Amino acid sequence: MSLPDSVSILGGVSLDPPLHVAVIMDGNGRWASARGLPRREGHRQGVEALRRAVRAAGDLGIKVLTIYSFSAENWSRPLEEVNDLMGLLKRFVRKDLAELHENGVRVRVIGDRKGLDADVLALLDEAEQLTADNKRTTLVVAFNYGGRQEIARAARKAAEDAVAGKLDPASIDAGTIEANLDTAGLPDPDLVIRTSGEQRISNFLLWQAAYAEFVFLPIYWPDFDRAALEAAIVEYRRRERRFGGVTARTGS
Repeated sequence: MSLPDSVSILGGVSLDPPLHVAVIMDGNGRWASARGLPRREGHRQGVEALRRAVRAAGDLGIKVLTIYSFSAENWSRPLEEVNDLMGLLKRFVRKDLAELHENGVRVRVIGDRKGLDADVLALLDEAEQLTADNKRTTLVVAFNYGGRQEIARAARKAAEDAVAGKLDPASIDAGTIEANLDTAGLPDPDLVIRTSGEQRISNFLLWQAAYAEFVFLPIYWPDFDRAALEAAIVEYRRRERRFGGVTARTGS
């Protein structure tokens, strides 16, 4: 059941959600190891946590949810684990795409698509095309994604436009780079959540998260649920966001 944008949670606290929440889903392998299970089981349970997160985001009125599903550096993992992760991605799209579409979720994929297998590309394209007109929530899937690589692609596009005479090099500014990022047209994240207790950004949304608030949760990703999301939002709402100024700005 859909809830209003401002909902009541623990202790009667009013929860006013940020516009854009981004999540570094960390700790699947350690969750599995702590239970004597294979890493693939941790990844499988991580998909269940993702389903919970998407539903909770929609219920809480979060308009954009970005997930770090597979980094450009994850290809260095053992081949068996990479294959397991690709299999989970395919099953998630095939199993959940219809439900996402019915619930008004728009899927947008960011990251480098060059070199991806044709079947993976087809799934990503299908997810984007089917849900393109949905308005309730935007689920941004960072796949084969790296923040440094994204900025380099944006700079390369600006350079190509300058060489072609479409752009005056003297006019290149932050707005030029932003317009060429994978996330062009999306609001910057207000809140970045990382699970597992690790406190680093890991090449995720380096440009976009310049003024985001970070909340590091001590739980592994497979244990993430609505209560964890609400707790992160409560912590976010305690912060004063000054954006380099002296006084806090209101709103998300």
